[in-house]
Amino acid sequence: MPTEGLLIVISAPSGAGKTTLCNGLVRRFPALKESISYTTRAPRPGEQDGVDYHFVSVEQFQQMIDREEFVEWAQVHGNYYGTAIATLDQARTAGIDILLDIDCQGARILKERGIKARFVFVVPPSMAELRRRLEARSTDEPEVIEQRIARATEEIREARWYDYILVNDRLEDAHEALAAIVTSARHTTARLWGQVSKMFDI
Repeated sequence: MPTEGLLIVISAPSGAGKTTLCNGLVRRFPALKESISYTTRAPRPGEQDGVDYHFVSVEQFQQMIDREEFVEWAQVHGNYYGTAIATLDQARTAGIDILLDIDCQGARILKERGIKARFVFVVPPSMAELRRRLEARSTDEPEVIEQRIARATEEIREARWYDYILVNDRLEDAHEALAAIVTSARHTTARLWGQVSKMFDI
């Protein structure tokens, strides 16, 4: 019996270091593939369509909603983000482990729909540090930064229902903690018993 692909869902307030942690996780586990979400926001410098996101128009996104092609979608900071059902289905049946970087709104929808996953929430060590990181990125206007700061507290409240909370204070420690979560998730009895029972004919 082939082992189904594992789904790791990671959420965080903007500026908590989620992207850096996800990039490090993929480098550490080459077989772990990042899910490519759909979004209506404009690409940031260096981002590529089909690599970082599938960049689509609002009209295209709405058509996908109408066709019920998303397992989850949400509007965040004025832009739409969504995960296609086909992306997760194809990975699971092919035994491919997927890393899904999504907003807590989308993660909650996955949880409520009973999608099998490990849910990880990344938090900064403090709101002051979160502000410092957002300002250091130099990618957002001051008013956008204030919106992200205001939303952070609301988002962090959602962490209570996640399987894991990871405080990203010292990056090296956060990388190790996240790697340990993935390793543990790959070796649960629920995931491997079918394979083991076939191996030993029991």
